[in-house]
Amino acid sequence: MKPEKNKGSLSKGRVRMKIEAFKIRMLSLLTKKDEVYKAETPLDLKEAFSKFARGGNRMNKSQLLQFIVEHQGENICSEEDLDKIIEKYLLVGSCSSSSKTRFTRTPDVYKKQGLSLSDFIDFLLQHDFNAVLNDEVHHDMSAPLSHYFMYTGHNSYLTGNQLTSDSSDEPIIEALKQGVRVIELDLWPSKSSTKDGIKVVHGRTFTTPISVRTCLQSIKKYAFYKSDYPVILTLEDHLKPKHQDKFAEMASEILGEILYCPQTDSLTEFPSPESLRNRIIISTKPPKENQQSDNISKRKAGSNGFEFPDKESWGQEESWGREESWGLELSDSVAKLKTGDKRNASDGDRENINTSDNIPNQLGVSRYKHLITIQGGKAKGSMKDQLKDDIKVRRLSLSEKKLKSASESHGADLIRFTQKNILRVFPKGERVKSSNFRPHLGWMYGAQMVAFNMQGHGKSLRLMQGMFRANGGCGYVKKPEFIIRTLPHDEVFDPKKPLPVKEILKVKVYKGDGWNLDFSPTHFDRFSPPDFYTKVCIVGVPGDCVKKKTSVKVDTWYPVWDEELKFELRVPELALLRIEVKDKDKGKDDFAGQTCLPVSELRQGFRSVPLFDPKGRKFKSVKLLMRFKIETLDKL
Repeated sequence: MKPEKNKGSLSKGRVRMKIEAFKIRMLSLLTKKDEVYKAETPLDLKEAFSKFARGGNRMNKSQLLQFIVEHQGENICSEEDLDKIIEKYLLVGSCSSSSKTRFTRTPDVYKKQGLSLSDFIDFLLQHDFNAVLNDEVHHDMSAPLSHYFMYTGHNSYLTGNQLTSDSSDEPIIEALKQGVRVIELDLWPSKSSTKDGIKVVHGRTFTTPISVRTCLQSIKKYAFYKSDYPVILTLEDHLKPKHQDKFAEMASEILGEILYCPQTDSLTEFPSPESLRNRIIISTKPPKENQQSDNISKRKAGSNGFEFPDKESWGQEESWGREESWGLELSDSVAKLKTGDKRNASDGDRENINTSDNIPNQLGVSRYKHLITIQGGKAKGSMKDQLKDDIKVRRLSLSEKKLKSASESHGADLIRFTQKNILRVFPKGERVKSSNFRPHLGWMYGAQMVAFNMQGHGKSLRLMQGMFRANGGCGYVKKPEFIIRTLPHDEVFDPKKPLPVKEILKVKVYKGDGWNLDFSPTHFDRFSPPDFYTKVCIVGVPGDCVKKKTSVKVDTWYPVWDEELKFELRVPELALLRIEVKDKDKGKDDFAGQTCLPVSELRQGFRSVPLFDPKGRKFKSVKLLMRFKIETLDKL
């Protein structure tokens, strides 16, 4: 019996030890919240405050104005301008969750006492007044459309994957609210009870259709919600002449005066974004090519009405451009469609067999053709032939696979083509889950329309979002001059060529704030505060890509790193700065916020950098205080 007693005592002893350990951990958790006030203020911030406060412990209005103009490089001309900013700041109160008290002093108190060091740092954290990017359009918007990268969507109506998801106008609305300027609609004939006879659907899949009228109405309503620069509708057109006529009538009726119609169908230069403000323009292949495509389809149609392309049309623009991989690499899915549910293929494809509809409607064709500003065309012949210059400007579409292949053998031709014409790059067909590719694949060669699945959240989409935070987030970013213009000796930019370092970017990560407001106390760790570190990466041409990170700050909601990271940049015009904060864990590190910023648009000095969730939605409170400094090297 004695051994049993000892065993029971040992068991009770272990329980008591666990309880005591738990109490210690909980006490530690409760007391660590005050450690933030003991964190040392970064030396740079103290020195800047001391310099402009002339050694005092308060910074008055004129001294703050001098700091904002000289150190931050802001265009504030007078103390009156500063008063407006300060007044708003005082009304908002402290934005730092680490402050013991909210800063709610009145403007009169501020005028008498000025800002303390703590107030000064808190002011720097206000990204409304201290943003890292210029929020106004500042690029030259009077050049031809071919001189701009455009925020471009792919299959803009799909809510999920490429095979079975629903079609809706909600993704279109959300894209327009985010500043996307190029919306894609796939148009197919429909025998539904609706009078329009046209549906928007990802053809030859199990996706559900949506009325084209609904899409056009939503596009009109939200087109200029975020930006007043033009919205481009890229149409993948599977319509016969009578339906094209119907679409032309419907688009004119719904969109009215905001629908732009070119004066000629033989443009030698595209109009500028500035000349097309608050207008919607259409890009698709001309009707004649459609008619030819219909005739080919009829000859290729099987007994069930499902069409198969000929060998030459694999990977071609519009008519089979995005079906490149559906036929070859998703044969099982296609086979199911042929024998199973034909809800998307049957209506339109059976209708194509009806030869009575083959009679061209010349009036309808003319009306439809009159709507097209950016003409797409079938890619014919070799890649060299497809990229040949022509008097008329046009748009060519290539899959990411085709572009990668072309960049290896015809890189110079791609750039020359995009100097005048428009190149659209779309995801390969294997991306059934609506994932995306790295957008620099297109941007390095001047591709204006790098088409992305906006529902495919991940690192690639974050890069896309980062690029189009440039130029005030208007959805158009002017391409660098070295991509637009031919270099001396008829050379063009080669992104794979070794290049000298052009700039040194110094990024200093001072501190982070706001996680305790946007996350629950146990979100990262159950019994202790998080262990944050910051990853900072450059994404751009191959020679610029690099990843770095700060040290880990253990057990704190208010990390202070005060660490500088340096990056050598060869092509800063195409470089993106990707920032991500994580909580160090034994297994997979926890996500704690991210952003992506165009290096060429960074404002130097101390900056507040708001962070976003994995889907690109800005957190209410989470932010970093950072400093950016760019040193330009002399040309060798």
